[in-house]
Amino acid sequence: MSFTIQKHIPNTITCFNLFSGTIAVSFAFEGNLLFATLFIFLSAVFDFLDGFLARLLGAYSELGKQLDSLADLVSFGLAPSVIVFSLFKEFPYPEAMFDYAFLFPYTGFFIVVFSALRLAKFNIDESQTTSFRGLPTPANAILIGGIALSQFSFWTIPVVGLYLLLALVCVSCFLLVSPLPMFSLKMKGFSIANNKVQYTFLLLSLVLLVAFFFFGFALSICLYILMSVVLAIKNRLSNKKDLHI
Repeated sequence: MSFTIQKHIPNTITCFNLFSGTIAVSFAFEGNLLFATLFIFLSAVFDFLDGFLARLLGAYSELGKQLDSLADLVSFGLAPSVIVFSLFKEFPYPEAMFDYAFLFPYTGFFIVVFSALRLAKFNIDESQTTSFRGLPTPANAILIGGIALSQFSFWTIPVVGLYLLLALVCVSCFLLVSPLPMFSLKMKGFSIANNKVQYTFLLLSLVLLVAFFFFGFALSICLYILMSVVLAIKNRLSNKKDLHI
């Protein structure tokens, strides 16, 4: 009986992820970016917990795998897309753009499309167990949420802000499906020696959060991408060196 209950715990947490993500979408459509982002962050906590508990309880299942991807698509694909949609809606378009300004907000929904591609690729790629290829959808959602709540409201700058928002959409979509190797935050025990990269990232991220608050979340994802690039270059050089030996 207890085992039957245990195997359903991770999927229950995943459902909380989906529920929280749906609330985030609702707030984002209303233009309440603070609560939309906070519920995305809450979804990220649930997303971490469901995987952690699945490993701890040995409660892996194909149902859980598919449910997790569906929940992630809403929480970390649709929710950030609607946040970008709302940012475009709030943009002070110049008079010369009034006739076609209504089109720009819909470009934000490319993010949910590329998030779906990212999740589909992850589900069929068995090599992405200890690391990732492309930016994980939770990280992408946190990046967008952090930018939306940043004290640097660049999207309100006439004309320039519009191009920066479009650039954000393009960069976000590219990173989601890029072949760039990204390290995982899954730890091999708790020893510092076996988790140097993870502990370094978490420590530096904490510093960024204290220094920049919400924008610190966006900066921490930028740090994650930068560290992943450095590690990828280091590993490639190391592999080339081994081939020459």
